[in-house]
Formats: sequence, C-alpha cells, structure tokens
Amino acid sequence: MGWITLIFFTLLAQIRSENQSCTLIGQTGFMEFSKEGDLMIGGVFSISSTRKLNDRELKFARTMIFTVEEINRDASLLPGLTLGYRLFNGCGSENLLRATVEAMNGKDSDGCNKKLLALIGHSSSGVSNDMNYMLSLFSFPQVSHLSTCSCLSENRLYPTFFRTVPSDRFQIHGLVQLMKYFDWRWVGVIYSIGLYSESGTAEFVKEASKEGICVEYVLPFRKTSSKSLELIVETLKVSTSKVVLLFSSLFYTKSLLQKLEPHNITGKQWIGSESWITQSEMASDQRKSILQGAIGFALPRTSIPNSTMVKAIWEEFFDCSFSPTNTSTMCTGAEDLQTVSAAYTDVTFFREENYVYKAVYSLAHALHSLLKCYNGSNPVLEHLKLVNFTTKNGAKVAFDENGDSGAQYDLVNWQIKEDGSVTVVNIGHYDNSLSKEEQFRFKKDTNIVWGGNMNQVPRSVCREPCPPGTRKAINKNRPICCFDCFECPEGTISNQTKCLMCPPELWPNEKRDACIPKPIEYLSYEEIMGAILAAVCIVCVFFALLISIIFITHKETPIVRANNSELSFLLLFSLKLCFLCSLTFIGRPTEWSCMLRHTAFGITFVLCISCVLGKTILVLIAFKSTLPGNNASKRFGPIQQRICVLTFTLIQILICILWLTLNPPFPYKNMKHYKEKIILECALGSPVGFWAVLGYIAILAILCFILAFLARKLPDSFNEAKLITFSMLIFCAVWMTFVPAYVSSPGKFTVAVEIFAILSSSFGLLVCIFVPKCYIIIFRPEQNSKKFMMARKQTKTF
Repeated sequence: MGWITLIFFTLLAQIRSENQSCTLIGQTGFMEFSKEGDLMIGGVFSISSTRKLNDRELKFARTMIFTVEEINRDASLLPGLTLGYRLFNGCGSENLLRATVEAMNGKDSDGCNKKLLALIGHSSSGVSNDMNYMLSLFSFPQVSHLSTCSCLSENRLYPTFFRTVPSDRFQIHGLVQLMKYFDWRWVGVIYSIGLYSESGTAEFVKEASKEGICVEYVLPFRKTSSKSLELIVETLKVSTSKVVLLFSSLFYTKSLLQKLEPHNITGKQWIGSESWITQSEMASDQRKSILQGAIGFALPRTSIPNSTMVKAIWEEFFDCSFSPTNTSTMCTGAEDLQTVSAAYTDVTFFREENYVYKAVYSLAHALHSLLKCYNGSNPVLEHLKLVNFTTKNGAKVAFDENGDSGAQYDLVNWQIKEDGSVTVVNIGHYDNSLSKEEQFRFKKDTNIVWGGNMNQVPRSVCREPCPPGTRKAINKNRPICCFDCFECPEGTISNQTKCLMCPPELWPNEKRDACIPKPIEYLSYEEIMGAILAAVCIVCVFFALLISIIFITHKETPIVRANNSELSFLLLFSLKLCFLCSLTFIGRPTEWSCMLRHTAFGITFVLCISCVLGKTILVLIAFKSTLPGNNASKRFGPIQQRICVLTFTLIQILICILWLTLNPPFPYKNMKHYKEKIILECALGSPVGFWAVLGYIAILAILCFILAFLARKLPDSFNEAKLITFSMLIFCAVWMTFVPAYVSSPGKFTVAVEIFAILSSSFGLLVCIFVPKCYIIIFRPEQNSKKFMMARKQTKTF
C-alpha cells in the first residue's frame, strides 16, 4: 500500500541529530490554513474534492479556527501563551496520509521546525485508522471529532487515539434497544464498503442476536457494482421484514438513494446511522416513498457562534469572483447569505461541529494541565487521558481508558413534505451516562411519521407470537425468530416458549395464558337438580305427615289397631327421618355434614327396616297363635317388639360409632375424576365402615323380605304380609340398582343417585304399606269395622 511507503518516509524524516536538519521526502503543500502560536496543534480535513469544495469539511475546519481564537481570548485557559494551528487539506486517503506526514514534519515561516503537539481529525473512521498507524509509532496524540467506528476503541491497537464523538458501540446499543422497544424482531441490513459501516454492521448483528432480533439479510453496497444494486433492489421487494437498517457513510448513502429512486421501493421503515440521518439535503420528492418516516440516532444539536465565510466558498455560493474573469461576475461582498441554503451556511444549530469544538478544547485543557512541567517533549498524550471539563455550552468532556467519551444522541424522525423538503424532528433522546432504565426515552406528545406513510407502528416479525395454548419451537434450519408453534397438552398454559403445567387446584383459562382456580362442583340448593331433590324430600315428608294424621285420627279403628298401631307410628316416624336425612346430602360438604349424612342414613333406615321386620314377625306369630295350644302372641308382645326394634337399631348405632371413631368420613377435593374441575365430596374414610352400614341394612332388608314372602298367603284381613313383601321387593330392587349407579356416577351425580335411592326406597315403603289402608279409611269406611273384619276372617278360614 502507498501509505506504508509514507510511513517509511516519515520514519526517515523523524531521524535527527544535533547538527543535522531533515526535510520531508515526498509531496508537500497540503497545509490550507495556519496561524503561529506558542503552542501548535494541527488538523487534517478533506476540504477540497475533485470537483468542488466540501462544505461539511470546510465547516469543521472553520470551527477549529474559531475555537482556537476563542481559547486565545480566554485569559483563564493557557494564560500568557497563545495557541496556534496548522490545518491540512487532502483529497483521497493517500493524500490525507501525506497531509498527516506533513503535519508531523512541517516548518514554520522562518524555516524552523515548530513541532505540533497533537492533531485534530479525521472525519472518516478508515482514514483515522490509517493515520493512527503512523501517529502511534511516535506517541503522537490524535483527537477525532467524527470517527465513530467501535473498532477504534481497542487501546492496544490505537494507544494515541482519542475522540469526542461517541463510539458506534453506543449507537448500536441504542439501535438495538429502539428495535426492541417497537418489537421489530425481523430486520434487514444494508451497509457500505468501508471500516465504519462494515465494523458497525458486524457489531449490530452480534448485539441484535443477544436481544432476540433476527437479521433477514445483510447486503453490501458497492458504487461500482451493478450486481450489488440489483441484489439490494430484488431483496427489498421480496423480503418479509418491514424494517431496514442503512448503516452507511454519507457518501455511499447519497449514491444508493439516487440509484434506488426508479425502482419503486415502498412500505419499508428505514433506520439510519448517525452519518446520514440528519443530512436533510438528501431529501427529494422522488425519495419520499423511500425515506418518509426514517428514524435514527443523531449527534445532539448545540449552538456555537460561527465566523465569517472564506473567499472561496463565497465565490462558489454566489457564482461570482473577487478577481476579474471572463466567465463570472464580480463579487461585491454585499450578497445576502440568507438566500443560500447549504451545509456551510446552516449555523442555527450544530451537531458534528460541536465535536470539533470539544476536540480543540480537550487539547487546550490537556496543554493547560502540563504548563508547569513542560519539558520540550510531548506529554500531551498522558494529560489527555486526565481531561475532565465542561464547555461553555454545558457539554461535559472526559475520556475513558479507550479514549472514548460519553455518548448522547437525539432520536430523530424524517417528515417529508409534498415538495420534497424534510423536517428532521427530534422525537427522543439517548444518554449512556444515565441508568439503564432511563437511557432511552421518547418525548411526550411527539407526532411520529412512519415509513410508507403508515398511521401506526410497522409490524416486522418473521413469525407472529405463538397463540395461547401453543409453545414456541426452534427450527434449526431457520433463524431463531422464524420459530414453529406446537399445541400444548391439556391442562397446561404457554408463555410462548414452553408449556407450563397448572397446579392441581388450577386450570388454564380460555386463552390458555394463565391458570385460574378450578370450579368446585357439589350438589347445592341453588342449582336445579339440588332444588328439585330438596322439594321432593319436603313433599315426601308432608305426605308421610298426612298419613300420620290420618292414622292418629283413626287410631281406634280396627284397621289401625289390627296392624299394631305402635309399630305403624314408629315406622311413619322413621320414614320421615329417612326423607329428611336426604337433605344432609345437599349443600357444601363439611366435616360435620359428612359424618352426619352417612350415620343418619344408616341409623334411620335400620330403624325403618326394624319396624317392618317387627310387623312381619308379628304377622307370622299372629297366624301361629290361631293354632290350638299355641301362645306365641303372648311371647311377642309390645315389650318384645320394642326390644327387637331397639336391638336391631343399637347394632347399627354401634357400627356407626366404630366408624366415626376409627376413620370417619371427611370432605375431600376429588381432582382425579375431572381434570378441569374439582369435585367436592365426602370421602368415606373407612370403606369397611361404609359397606358395613349398607351391608347391615341389606341383611335386615333381605331377612324382612324372606319372612314377608313366606307369610304372603297367610290369612290376614288386609293382606299386610303381601304389602310388606311388595314394599321390600321395591326396597331391595332400588338398593341393588343403587350400588352400580353409585360407583359409576361422577361428581354430584353420585350424591344425587344416593338421594334418589333414599327417597324412592322410603317412598316405596310408605306407599305400599300405608296407602292401601288410608284408602280404606277414607274411601271405604264400611270396611273399617270389626264386623267386616270378622266376616272376612271367617271367609278366609273356611
């Protein structure tokens, strides 16, 4: 490379002895502006190009001149000394390197070499990189105002490099956070060839992947390659990402936008790097479809007073000449600068120029700090590392161990008018000196224009988030943002990355994004089934009470007395208790209700069956008592009947006491039968106790049925044995059906089946035993007489 040769010449030029002065080998004459002073600093800029002056670079140079003059007027900074400058101009990288060599080895007007102490420049990261290879060999400080490449932060490679402009690593962090804020997870990147954009793009891709942002494509733009442009155009038209990051230098951006104009690129949200996002002169009516709504981070605006224009730029602005020529008019000096719109004349606010201002002041403060120990060498490098001051416009300047300064950016938005003019609107701010939560913030009540003139934030994702109830699965053949969605198993919720099982007492909601308490099911009075069963229970009790009233009213009649009125009334009482005990099965199960419902059911039914059994035994004994010499009726009188009923009932009470003492029933949340709800039921505690209670009832019922069946044809005035046989047949049939139904019925239906069995079996006894007698009492009173009973008995006997 040519600049390697320049380094060699520089090394030769730096070799001196006491009696020998050396001159620079190679091209000279790059110095553009100069002013002598006690302390000299230099600057390297690209003021001229192959065609015209570079307004932007000239503005940087004039800013440096103005700042030096301002420092010299400040008695508190560098007192008793003046600051001088030499500003060098080069066109192209090679000439800029030659200008750097001249800056390090130039002579003053007296031919004496007054060594420069430090150098300001350059704007380009690539040029600054090449310059530093030379400058670092001699520990020569370089303070750049616009070289932002994060690669220059490597202190080992660039030990003498400082910059007042933020490193691109801060801008890249801000860009990633911006995309994360708007949930832009699927983006494209276009970059230009050069150290600044290539390094920045690589850093962006790396940081974006850490935040879950995927890059659909990364395309380089080469001015001289038509294939690169064709690839960019085709990709922009077919890509699914709506957000495009254009990380490019200003020079390449202008060229790319000009070439994109005829290709009708629309519907994209462009994100720009700080190198071009504030250059509103690039806007035009033809580029409105491309750049409308562009967003990016820009160097903060600030105000710096500007000096007068130089003669050359004046002549270019007004197309005139201060020297007589045949091709242009004479300049009068009275031309109005307000009629000119160019980068140089825009002095309302400064962005990049402020960093030139900071750079010069940084060197001045470093020189000021070493005034008392200046020994003819160049200790500016060490003192630059200690610089910490605030400029007159309030900006704080300090360098870290890598030569970087703090980062502040404005978040700007392009709003293009119908005529193609653009307003760069400040919509937010980024400051890395603040806490992580406060670094990035938007201005309130700021109208943002979005790309493609959309009225809402563009949506840019490769795959929409997985719907509720599904989980995200990474596809190894595609970027992480282009995931697949798979349905989660039943009973789980999804947080888009995995399926989570709900706790036992919780169940997914309809959206399957949260666990909610399972509904608790039990037979309650509020629901229709519970209310109907309770109503049937009350009707049965009322019906039994009505029969009791009829029997009490006619207790002295033959039909009531003939069937043992005491057992009949006791049976009616027990049937009422059977009906009422079914109410304990309705309602929310509690510890006491669970114990009460089973014991009340077992005891009342045994009492009921004992009464029926007593009546059955009484029928058999009554028949035997009619035989000659048999006095069985005397041995089974009222006392024996009571003892019989009490004995049978006490046995059941004893079983229940043992059950409740050893392992009683208790309320239990059944979460196994149904996955989506909880069945609140009464657990049996001891299954042996439960089946012992039922088994004892079954034994009595079967015994009663056998005895009644045997006595069904015995002489009896009202065929009570037949009625008992039929009632017990119904009773046994109901409870034989109950067992499989009870075992197989789910949830509250289990309780409903049990209540139905209680009501139907009790009602069967009530109807079969008492309704025929009530019918005779009410509708056939003539049959309810002693004469009729005796006549019927004699008829059956013979």
